[in-house]
Amino acid sequence: MDDFRIEHDFLGEKKISNEFYYGVQTLRAKENFNITGIPIGSEPLFIRGFGYVKKAAALANYELGVLDVKKRDAIVYACDRLIAGEFTDQFISDLIQGGAGTSTNMNANEVIANLGLEHMGHKKGEYQYLHPNNDVNLSQSTNDAYPTAFRIALYLKMEHFADKLDKLQQSFFAKGQEFSTVLKMGRTQLQDAVPMTLGQEFNAFATTIAEDATRISESEDLITEVNMGATAIGTKVNAPQGYSEICVRHLAEISGVPVYLAADLFEATYDPGAFVQLSGTLKRSAIKLSKVCNDLRLLSSGPRCGFGEINLPALQPGSSIMPGKVNPVIPEVVNQTCFYVIGADTTVTMAAEAGQLQLNVMEPVIGFSLFTSLEYLGKACDTLREKCIDGITANVEHMREQVMQSIGIVTQLNPILGYEACSGIAKEALATGKSIHDIVVLEKQLITQAKWDQIYSLENLINPQFINS
Repeated sequence: MDDFRIEHDFLGEKKISNEFYYGVQTLRAKENFNITGIPIGSEPLFIRGFGYVKKAAALANYELGVLDVKKRDAIVYACDRLIAGEFTDQFISDLIQGGAGTSTNMNANEVIANLGLEHMGHKKGEYQYLHPNNDVNLSQSTNDAYPTAFRIALYLKMEHFADKLDKLQQSFFAKGQEFSTVLKMGRTQLQDAVPMTLGQEFNAFATTIAEDATRISESEDLITEVNMGATAIGTKVNAPQGYSEICVRHLAEISGVPVYLAADLFEATYDPGAFVQLSGTLKRSAIKLSKVCNDLRLLSSGPRCGFGEINLPALQPGSSIMPGKVNPVIPEVVNQTCFYVIGADTTVTMAAEAGQLQLNVMEPVIGFSLFTSLEYLGKACDTLREKCIDGITANVEHMREQVMQSIGIVTQLNPILGYEACSGIAKEALATGKSIHDIVVLEKQLITQAKWDQIYSLENLINPQFINS
């Protein structure tokens, strides 16, 4: 067998090694686009999405009598192998590319055609028997096949990401239960506010994460709207009557993704609004997750000259010069991941805005931004849960002592003594270093010890009742 074959397109001929299933147009893309160094094969769900799309198209084309059974079976065979996760190494086009994804679509067409040819008993490149454009891409354009495969991949990645958020939320909630009776001082503007429990703080972390899991789920409906059969711009040129509906029906059945056909194929072909909304949702998650990590770093600061309320797992030495220093490396790396996602949202915003007339050609960079954001932020959630949250411990006595020495606890006396009197007590405590208890109970005898104990019991501090006498 020859070591190579000659393939051609309208620009000329290219020598292709016979070990490769991709063809001439993919090779041109490899030569032209060396931007990220990350091939589309690094996103196996994207390749699976193309497998679903091309399989559904073949089934619809056969059903409509424009593709014969042998070609149908060969395409289905090849697509099933892609869906099974095989041959991702044959998808070499860079994730960021010119041409609105044409190189990616042709990469899929060529790999499927050559796999199908081998299945039919022919050699790679013998396209007279199964052609990448005429048969694999039949009734399609890059402008409907690419975004549909992209949306399926996004949907599957979103489900994985939502699962990671859910596990992180459960981890925070478990710590909230563990710390439910651990008294601490709440803070606003980094100043003492009123008492709370560490459990309430961690439960709030859990709630804020759970909210974003819900927002991700809400974005899925927009992602599942597809434009298969729109072909180039929405006119359905080169697609047989009824193809769109039949193709989308097959696509939903074989992928398990609840895709549905857009009502306006012209609008659906150029509009990236669903991607903008998903990106904004990811940015929201990143912002909130980064805020949580900021709090964890503050709460664990010290250990002796900072807040020192919680202990994060010690994972590695924190300095090349300061012995014994341990840094909050996991919250730090999650912060940095969140910064990336926030920046990627700006990329999606600009790419969506840059669309012109009947097509947005910037979809590859939108794909790159969303794929990497979902991947990186998902890994950050796992890392935060496994290497940080699950191992956090509390410095219980230190926090209780901080509460009882705080000026902030005078707030609980407002209903009894009034704001002006409490302001004077706070001023005296700040000036003298005395505790609120000593001033109010021992020196001024403004309330009894029994009343103090009632007001400042753990139960009343964490679930305060209105006490005005």
